[in-house]
Amino acid sequence: MGGDAKDGYYCTICGGIPPDQVKIKKIVIDRKETGIDRLDWILLDVYRRNFGNDETITDELTKRVRQFNYIPTRKEAEYRAALLREYKMLRPDDIRLLEQQMEKEEPRA
Repeated sequence: MGGDAKDGYYCTICGGIPPDQVKIKKIVIDRKETGIDRLDWILLDVYRRNFGNDETITDELTKRVRQFNYIPTRKEAEYRAALLREYKMLRPDDIRLLEQQMEKEEPRA
């Protein structure tokens, strides 16, 4: 892996994202397995903010997923349903595990 925290990390062979830096989780959307970049981080972020109802939670999940992923307009309803389903499947143990993983990944100042 080449580069640094200032310039970003990259694969010294292909110039792309190093495999250990890829944060993609696969979920089922419209009966197809689909990779969502940084989904664990997004789910945890929305969970920590304690939004009230399903519509607001889904709006926030969709907004954050769009920052790192393309959501086809014609499949937006399917993405929204799948993201809310993933959010609702979170258990307290999952939250603790995600928080521990995020702490390990945060750069120390």
